[in-house]
Amino acid sequence: MEIFRLPFAAMASQCEIVLAAPDLAQAQALAGAAMAEVARIEHKYSRYRADSIVGRINQAAGVCAVACDDETLALLQFADELYQTSEGLFDITSGVLRQAWDFRQPRLPDPELLAACVQLIGWQRVERSGTQVYLPQAGMQLDFGGYGKEYAADRAADVLRQHGVAHGYVNLAGDFRILGPRPSGAPWQIGIQDPRQRDRLVASIPVTQGALTTSGDYERYFELDGQRYCHILDPRDGQPVRHWRSVTVLAPLAIVAGGVSTIAMLKQQEGLAYLADAGYSYLAIDQSGQPHQAVRHQTA
Repeated sequence: MEIFRLPFAAMASQCEIVLAAPDLAQAQALAGAAMAEVARIEHKYSRYRADSIVGRINQAAGVCAVACDDETLALLQFADELYQTSEGLFDITSGVLRQAWDFRQPRLPDPELLAACVQLIGWQRVERSGTQVYLPQAGMQLDFGGYGKEYAADRAADVLRQHGVAHGYVNLAGDFRILGPRPSGAPWQIGIQDPRQRDRLVASIPVTQGALTTSGDYERYFELDGQRYCHILDPRDGQPVRHWRSVTVLAPLAIVAGGVSTIAMLKQQEGLAYLADAGYSYLAIDQSGQPHQAVRHQTA
């Protein structure tokens, strides 16, 4: 068995599938099935596509309910669990804030526009009845960006496993789902980027199974007057979080690890206590560059 690395682009990101296979042709066929699953999820849940289920729900805001399939209903239920666990900080209706913030240029949002966007946030207002989902106010939006990529990593890994892949991992722009160790039994070494130096690692974490994800203030951000403004926004006031540079979490599923790491970022000063209660291994780096970590025994 040989290890193959197959890069591809998805969700506006550089991604990679790494797996062990007898030859390149088989590796490409296996990876192709997983890539197709990522593309399916992107097409189905992209907020940028009018024909996606998210696009149709958003277009119907304040007008009518939209029927959803079981997969979408399960993702909405998971969103509800994240909302409850985070005490309202993880809110998939907060994507509307991107109308006020543009992280491609160092400029603060118009205060009136930001306030208007905040008024449109409120997962607790979303009406769910059977298969029907309704946004009660025109302008409200759902946005699966907070966990869509992680869900896609899990689903791609499931496809690979169904095809018999036992050694490898899916990497969707730094969200990892690991299927199993190297053919030798050795763990994969997953590098954790320094949030202030792109070409430097702060840690290399050995992983044989499960998922590893990182939330941070260094992917989409701008700096203005010595202050960093990142894309992780508090839904209560629409302002960027500032306490953590990055939070990395190891959990059985990428969608779980991603939810925990993002909630820790959103909880700011209370993030460390939340991570301790969550019970997963983590590496958190605060704004002074100080690392905080805990290693827990994991079963995936």
